[in-house]
Amino acid sequence: MLGFSADAQDLSAQRARMVGEVEAMYAETQRETGVAAMSAEVKRALGRVERHRLVPAREASRAYRNHPLPIGSGQTISQPYIVALSTDLLQAKATDTVLEVGTGSGYQAAVLAEIVAKVYSIEVIPTLGNEARARLEELGYRNIEVRIGDGYAGWPEKAPFDGILVTAAAPRVPKALVDQLKPGGRMVIPVGGESDIQYLNVLTKRADGGVDEKRVLPVRFVPLVPGQ
Repeated sequence: MLGFSADAQDLSAQRARMVGEVEAMYAETQRETGVAAMSAEVKRALGRVERHRLVPAREASRAYRNHPLPIGSGQTISQPYIVALSTDLLQAKATDTVLEVGTGSGYQAAVLAEIVAKVYSIEVIPTLGNEARARLEELGYRNIEVRIGDGYAGWPEKAPFDGILVTAAAPRVPKALVDQLKPGGRMVIPVGGESDIQYLNVLTKRADGGVDEKRVLPVRFVPLVPGQ
């Protein structure tokens, strides 16, 4: 149940309006991010993913507003602009396999799945992970695999990954995630403590195993919760 009344045409119009708002934010933040415009692939993905079906029913009427929403268990679904920018910063290709750390509602995973070949997604909170898995399966995403586990540890059995996208803030970049990234691969991760200024960072892994790290812009994410 959507929890609100809206037909397909109206929902499509809401998505299109949201995409337009996100595009406008790219122009406003270009100096900070170095990203002049949303890529065609990300724009297409945002226009396709049914965000209203990936939030709690009580939030469905606000699904296409360009801001974060609560999804329960003290967690949030990120602002569409941040989802789009993070995806663009990853520079993923259609043949890529990507690890997402922090499934949440499943929205970021769905956006990635519209672009890449395979998405592996980890969620530490069982209720959120199981609900997201069910929603994504209902929406027909067959190239997403969700597991319940510790995001700090990554998913070593499926590594190495072409890209890693982290959707919660860690006080420092987890070494296990760097180890699971392919040489030449990228990681997009918010870094900083809950009470600190956080920054969205992009890491590129070099052939020698080291990383080049670039700070993109200040953000505010929920903390990355370690597993028990």
